[in-house]
Amino acid sequence: MRDLTPPRSSLEPIEIASRDEIAALQLDRLKWTLRHAYENVPFHRARFEAAGVHPDDLKNLADLAKFPFTQKSDLRDHYPFGLFAVPRERIARIHASSGTTGRPTVVGYTARDIETWAGLVARSMRASGVRPGDVVHVAYGYGLFTGGLGAHYGAERLGCTVVPVSGGMTERQVRLIEDFGASAIMVTPSYMLSILDEYRAAGLDPRESPLQVGIFGAEPWTNAMRAEIEEAFDMHAVDIYGLSEVMGPGVANECVETKDGLTLWEDHFYPEIIDPVTGAPLPDGEMGELVFTTLTKEGMPIVRYRTRDLTRLLPGTARSMRRMEKITGRTDDMMILRGVNVFPTQIEEQLLRVRSLAPHFQIELTREGRLDEMTVVVEAAPGHEAEEWRIRSASDLAHRVKEAVGVSVKVTVVSPGAAPRSQGKAARVVDKRPK
Repeated sequence: MRDLTPPRSSLEPIEIASRDEIAALQLDRLKWTLRHAYENVPFHRARFEAAGVHPDDLKNLADLAKFPFTQKSDLRDHYPFGLFAVPRERIARIHASSGTTGRPTVVGYTARDIETWAGLVARSMRASGVRPGDVVHVAYGYGLFTGGLGAHYGAERLGCTVVPVSGGMTERQVRLIEDFGASAIMVTPSYMLSILDEYRAAGLDPRESPLQVGIFGAEPWTNAMRAEIEEAFDMHAVDIYGLSEVMGPGVANECVETKDGLTLWEDHFYPEIIDPVTGAPLPDGEMGELVFTTLTKEGMPIVRYRTRDLTRLLPGTARSMRRMEKITGRTDDMMILRGVNVFPTQIEEQLLRVRSLAPHFQIELTREGRLDEMTVVVEAAPGHEAEEWRIRSASDLAHRVKEAVGVSVKVTVVSPGAAPRSQGKAARVVDKRPK
């Protein structure tokens, strides 16, 4: 793999500012956000008053803990525009979730918000090793999902040539990567595995592809999957993080020279880690739930938004700003099996150590009598389809999960291509238990 470390001269001054300078900027911008939310969003005003706090109570960064949380349900309860802080006429763009679990969550951006977002995605892409003039293949979904347009505007801001493919039609994805000479791809990691399969099905060597860097986000993925992709394509695989409620992709990003966690762009987002049960703030280095307050959002400022993502905050390395560890799971996709907390990423990590299995899997939850059961449905790797291999592979994975996670699982090994394929975010867990 080529060295894609960005030159120091290309970094923005704030990326290498002192911690004191960053903290001073955060405090100034936090005061603005709290006042903006209080004066322009009735929901926030009511919440602040119910908690007995006022924007003037913020004297230092630690004082933010006095203010109430915002949760996804608050966005649904105020559908569609109840959390906007500017008149609807000033909203330049609206994004929304699919609404598959109820009302969609709607977010709005002013023209300045869109400019900020594009700049942060461009910063993230530069940190990943992308340069002006690169051909960027965007295979995130377009439309109301923030991934496609967020990546698109950031790539254009950086000065790249953008190929807005979106998801699906995997055979065409491969053809366009090759024909257009894409040096970078932005896509979910699970769909990148589908692209890898298509390369092999077409008889093409993925290591000979023009791709030099992949920027993967929208779902948790492991360092084991990183190694799988990097080895297969001979390219860098870096993590990007974001969520529509806060902005979209580009809230944090790994630096290609270190790949040691995602640098949080702390000049625009103030991060906290809390105990997911009590809500109490936790110190840097402790594992807990990630919480964000936006610092510059005009259209829809967010105060202490509970992401449900589990991680920890670490000191900066390649940049002055703090890092967050790769997301290990979510409080709301955590499975509890006979008293043990289990995340899909833990299963994936063990699966990728069994070379006779492919990295395509789905977890099925069922209930036999009073006991919950977990079945991992996973594909045999090509050349390991024989029954004796399937039995051996299933036993190997079940043993690894038991040793590493502490739960007994069933493993069903299916033929190559038989496990559900991702065209976007992977649906890792199917819950078949009686409601």
